[in-house]
Amino acid sequence: MSIPATMRALQQTSLKGPQDMRLITDAPVPRPGRDEVLVRVAAAGVNFADLSRACGTFGNGPQPPYVAGFEAAGEVVAVGEAVTGPPPGTWVAGVGDGAFAEYLTLPAAAVMPVPAGWSAEQAIGLVVNWPTALAALKPLGRVAAGQTVLIHAAAGATGQAAVTLAKHYGAIVVGTASPAKHETVLALGADHVLDSRDDDLAAEVRRLTGGAGADLVLESAGGATFAASLAAAKPVTGRVVVYGLAGGEAALTNWELVYRYQVHVVGLNLGVLSQAAPGIFGEVMGELSALVAAGVVTPARPVAHDLADGPGVLAGLAARATVGKLALLP
Repeated sequence: MSIPATMRALQQTSLKGPQDMRLITDAPVPRPGRDEVLVRVAAAGVNFADLSRACGTFGNGPQPPYVAGFEAAGEVVAVGEAVTGPPPGTWVAGVGDGAFAEYLTLPAAAVMPVPAGWSAEQAIGLVVNWPTALAALKPLGRVAAGQTVLIHAAAGATGQAAVTLAKHYGAIVVGTASPAKHETVLALGADHVLDSRDDDLAAEVRRLTGGAGADLVLESAGGATFAASLAAAKPVTGRVVVYGLAGGEAALTNWELVYRYQVHVVGLNLGVLSQAAPGIFGEVMGELSALVAAGVVTPARPVAHDLADGPGVLAGLAARATVGKLALLP
């Protein structure tokens, strides 16, 4: 396959938001490093972290100008000199800077083969949303059959994955979403769905649990919802796994942990998990592969847009106007 010298890509030019993202046609095609593969991108995943990067709130995020995006699936077209696999022609999914483009490089050891029978577009989410949901539920959240799990943003890509997995593990699922998305969440198997804009979410959760509270809360909303998550968790044994802050930052003091919210609070960053606890991350990815093979995790059906529409897609995500997984097609 002939590899061009330049490519189409979405370049973020400021830290003021996705409105300052522009399509360029002369971005240099990257060369794979010694331990990397070059992938011709077939589909790139859109995530809330892309918004955080564009707005400058992502921890140690890239500085503009940079090629946006970090999740992609496509065909390996070249490999670095130390790479023994996957070979060119293999379809893979992975995480690496610069995914909103026609080509990107990925660490060879970290890519995931696209499952047999799946398209690259269908594999979007396997390296971000599903592992995040699985890590939050199992090794960090310690979910067990019969426990109640509260899942915020349950209609989003990670939220939908979490609902599916929590039901698979036998949990009672309470999801939150805007009213227009409730049917989507219920169709996934959620037992209850609450209005994410309800002023007293914690009281509703306690009502549904007979006053006990949720055993586990998957917290990605942030902002004012964070306090509701803490209040909704069962005292002493309740766990709150925090993996997002879509609604902004929220504070928690030691005084509150002693006198108001006697719960376990766990932070989850998938990149840090893979680097700092590779054993746990390996277990997560191993279980995910088994769930794919068992048909529990099924091919995604992302809402796909042309690469040039990326700024508008991110604006819709920021406005909570989207449902499920979003993809950009270069």
